[in-house]
Amino acid sequence: MKTLLAIVMSLACGVSVACAAQWPNGAKAAVALTYDDALASQLDNAIPALDAAGFRGSFFLSSVKAADIPRWRAAATQGHELANHTIFHACPAANFPADPRYVAEAYTPASLLKEIEQQNVLLTAIDGKARHGFATPCGASKAGGVDYLEALRASNLVTYARGVVTTPEDLAGRRIDPMHVPSRGFPEGVTGAQLIDFAKSASAGGGVAVFLFHGVGGDYLQVSNPAHQELLAWLKANSKEVWVAPLQEVMDWAAAHP
Repeated sequence: MKTLLAIVMSLACGVSVACAAQWPNGAKAAVALTYDDALASQLDNAIPALDAAGFRGSFFLSSVKAADIPRWRAAATQGHELANHTIFHACPAANFPADPRYVAEAYTPASLLKEIEQQNVLLTAIDGKARHGFATPCGASKAGGVDYLEALRASNLVTYARGVVTTPEDLAGRRIDPMHVPSRGFPEGVTGAQLIDFAKSASAGGGVAVFLFHGVGGDYLQVSNPAHQELLAWLKANSKEVWVAPLQEVMDWAAAHP
């Protein structure tokens, strides 16, 4: 009978990253709040807002300023996840103007992995942790025209690689490849209601909603403080339905509950 039940549950869950009942505390879905580029507005606005709501976010650091290291260390002490976004944030030249030495076309997979390895050293010096996640700069996974994600997987330098795309299947609980973790960014001017709708989509499907933010109330690609606060308030009010955790914890939970 137990075997039959296991088969039925397996069929019901399909290839989901986790069935709804498997999220902590019976939550229907998981939400990860992620923030890219080590921006001042994240330290000034996002982290205090998260702390006030009792949430922890994931911050993908690149081009870290020496003056900000004590604040990032304090954020890690508070339970926020610090993760790898390379040192120089190499994007395709056509997507983002930069020093020609630091565009994706100037790298090889080997040289980019070396940079990721060196960024891990900095992250460990800040947060004391031996393992870190990763987010592809500009969502691009090619270095010198060659996709590097399988080489990154084989290197074991990072625990996961977050991209910049979310599909309906992700929100419905599709099994997530650690080297192709979904996320969704939002345009400037996005409203709190629009952010909440994304979380509701995951709640309805039993999957994972990974929010991708840059500036919060400042810097670039910014979400306003009121919209960000409105999302946090909704998540807090619906904490029985939606589990909010750093992305590494979401990935670890899913891996432990296949």
